[in-house]
Amino acid sequence: NLSDVQVRQEEIKEQLTEEDLDRRVDLFLTETETLWILEKPSVVVSTESEDAARVQERNRLYVDVCKARPGNDRFVAKAMQTLDTAAKNKEAQCDRIILEDKGVMATLWDLYESFNIPERDPRSRAEGNRATTGRNSKSHLAEEHQQPTLASSDRGCKMSSTAMLVSARSHKDQEHRSEPTLTAESFQQDLLFVERILMENIFQPKLAAYRQLPVFRDSDVTKDTIAAVKGADQEDHDEEKKDEEEETFTDPTVLSDLKRNPEEIDPPSLEWLWSYTCDLTNGQSVSSMAWSKGNPDLLAVGYGALDFKEQKKGLACCWSLKNPMWPERIFWCEHGVTALDFSTACPNLLAVGMYDGSVAIFNVQCCDSSTLLDSSDSLNHHTGPVWQLRWVEQDRGAKRGGKKERLLSVSADGRIAEWLLQPRLDCTDVMKIKRTERVRKRFPGEKERKSEALLSREAAGMCFDFHPKDTNVYLAGTEEGHIHLCSCSCNEWFLKTYRGHKAPVYKVTWNPFSTDMFLSCSADWRIILWHQDSEAPILRFRSTAVVVHDIMWSPTSEFIFAAAHKSRAELWDLRVSISDPTISCSASPGVMFTSVLFARNTNCLLVGDSKGEVSVLVLQNLDVSSSSQV
Repeated sequence: NLSDVQVRQEEIKEQLTEEDLDRRVDLFLTETETLWILEKPSVVVSTESEDAARVQERNRLYVDVCKARPGNDRFVAKAMQTLDTAAKNKEAQCDRIILEDKGVMATLWDLYESFNIPERDPRSRAEGNRATTGRNSKSHLAEEHQQPTLASSDRGCKMSSTAMLVSARSHKDQEHRSEPTLTAESFQQDLLFVERILMENIFQPKLAAYRQLPVFRDSDVTKDTIAAVKGADQEDHDEEKKDEEEETFTDPTVLSDLKRNPEEIDPPSLEWLWSYTCDLTNGQSVSSMAWSKGNPDLLAVGYGALDFKEQKKGLACCWSLKNPMWPERIFWCEHGVTALDFSTACPNLLAVGMYDGSVAIFNVQCCDSSTLLDSSDSLNHHTGPVWQLRWVEQDRGAKRGGKKERLLSVSADGRIAEWLLQPRLDCTDVMKIKRTERVRKRFPGEKERKSEALLSREAAGMCFDFHPKDTNVYLAGTEEGHIHLCSCSCNEWFLKTYRGHKAPVYKVTWNPFSTDMFLSCSADWRIILWHQDSEAPILRFRSTAVVVHDIMWSPTSEFIFAAAHKSRAELWDLRVSISDPTISCSASPGVMFTSVLFARNTNCLLVGDSKGEVSVLVLQNLDVSSSSQV
């Protein structure tokens, strides 16, 4: 049977002639039937929902309609949206609508005059009145003789309505004339003088205490009191002559204390004088303070939150002793202010560092609050908060033009940069702070541990301070707790590293008198005294278990420094004690001290807090004179 025989088919190639090759062959491409490998219809409604049965029924009807579509003229292919998008509720808050109630009183003759008498020039109206009076004087007299009562009443109404119009117009003219007077520069200057006089009268006793002048608290001074004051002044004058002969200076308050018995001398204390605060600074944390190099009575204060979660717009204010109730200059910043400093060569320039890493320079001489220069267009600006900013004068030698002032900043991105004052504020790196491995003590028998891998080679910079004599040398405190001694001539490595803190170093400052000593404070609750030639700490100070935000040496004594703890401000005198502070004042509940600053020409201490106040405290019964003792 042939069906049982399997025949292998062989392909036989067709022999094509030249005519077959030249012949035209038409090829037609047709669409084959679609082969469905996997079909998974989309599901919008869950099968377990209440509307599942209704949706399935609608889908079945839709399939039946699609099957009946071919050949039907009523169906048109169109694209349409079959599902409604999810509704969204968006709330918007508009500005508060301020309502004002205004009232005006209008009499009958005001309404009559407004609707019936056209507006005319007052001059033409006056001339017309004169002409009418001269031309019709006889007729007016005749009318008055004939109807005296009616004429007098009409004249009274006209005079009253005219008086009302004149008074209204004169009030408007007075308002228009007063506007240029109020906005005149001379008037504004006069108001400023009046304000200065009022502030002087209000704060006279406190300003006198600030200046260390005699304070007269009672204005009614008797003759006996005046004589006593003159006698005291004469004694002081004689004492000053003796001091000049001995080439020494002694404060009158110290002389009065020396005359007392040792038991009668009061202990050192801090007396509050006033606070720099206003409505703009309420709730703004004080981040930094700086005195003007040209005007010792001008104080710049930076306001900005130091916590990342509480960031908002920053503020820099310039306060003057002539008006402690309102700042002289107000500069708003897009981000929180973290550091500021006045220039020495140009005292009108104020450099401000912000939390986002930008730097701006303001001109305090101008009333305009806009920036003179900023780093918004700089491609090399800091990427972290600028924690400290300093104008530094460096000697370039006689050939290169003497001293030059440089603006330097340290940031959390691990860079110490110098800013170039050009049409566009730009910076160059002076030092990149690199991380250093911690030195661990190995106990006997302990195995050596592998070094930890560094996530970043740069260490966040927190503070720096330049040597008071050699500005080519500076200290840099880091977030890892180390203090590096660096040089501007070498930006690759450190000269020395001081290890003593276990937390970020918030402030480091050289002693202005003993220039080989410096202080540092940290978040590890401690203040450490260092010597430049020793990598080991000399003294450790710790009074409370709270963070130390700021420290500063006294500008008149090498033994006294101030510290701002989280809960209180302290004043240390190393001649008295190295274990406890000499003076301390606690903060109010819910308030944190953030910065301290000594006054330049007086025995006063300024303390800034998290509420936006800068308190001025005077030091009493404390000898702050300098000596040659080391």
